[in-house]
Amino acid sequence: MKKIFAILSLIALAFVGFFKGEAMATEKQTVIILLGPPGAGKGTHAVELSKKLHLPHISTGDILRENLRKQTPLGERAKTFMDVGKLVPDDLVIQMLLDRVSDTDCQKGYILDGFPRTLAQAKMLDEHLKNRGEVVTVNLSVSDDLLVERITGRLVCKKCGTPYHKVFSPPKKDSLCDRCQGELYHRDDDNEKVVKERLAVYRSQTEPLINYYKEKKGLFYEVLAAGNKSEIFENLLHTIQKSIK
Repeated sequence: MKKIFAILSLIALAFVGFFKGEAMATEKQTVIILLGPPGAGKGTHAVELSKKLHLPHISTGDILRENLRKQTPLGERAKTFMDVGKLVPDDLVIQMLLDRVSDTDCQKGYILDGFPRTLAQAKMLDEHLKNRGEVVTVNLSVSDDLLVERITGRLVCKKCGTPYHKVFSPPKKDSLCDRCQGELYHRDDDNEKVVKERLAVYRSQTEPLINYYKEKKGLFYEVLAAGNKSEIFENLLHTIQKSIK
């Protein structure tokens, strides 16, 4: 009798687990897409949004570096393009992204930083997200002059990677990290010529996404990303929280 009861209990637990898994699989997600030119603050604000909203911050740059570091099949394929100076194709980028967002920490949703970059990527993402949940798109708007000032003044710690800015968030001691006393450096590509080239690429490839998402039925917002960083973040957070309630 005890054996029969134990077997029935196991069967009951299996059914509970099955239905729980089904509920998890069909749970609606909140996907936040941050748009904006390089230097608009997408990465910085995404990190803080992740803490406040308890959603993982997904950066395609981080995903690519992780696949390269682990030498995954996707990373090895990406490397063949990068080694000859070519961009990683859209279909390969989306494969890496979908692999990442299939992890359990993305079950309730996630924050996308740096993706999509092109209309082709946006359409691939739409196909994946179809009927899966709510998509909130926010464009961080800022002038080119301010972007150039922001990017050309950036400093990074060689040891721990903490970011600084010559004007907006300078270190307490010149060229030394406040956190670890590591040496600060200025990236070679953070110069005015390269920044303007990156902005030109953004205007031609990524800026069309603004109209694309405006015309969709999803939630789209514009947030001015100039001024005090804390105020910008509070405005961004309020805008998103209001939309997902």
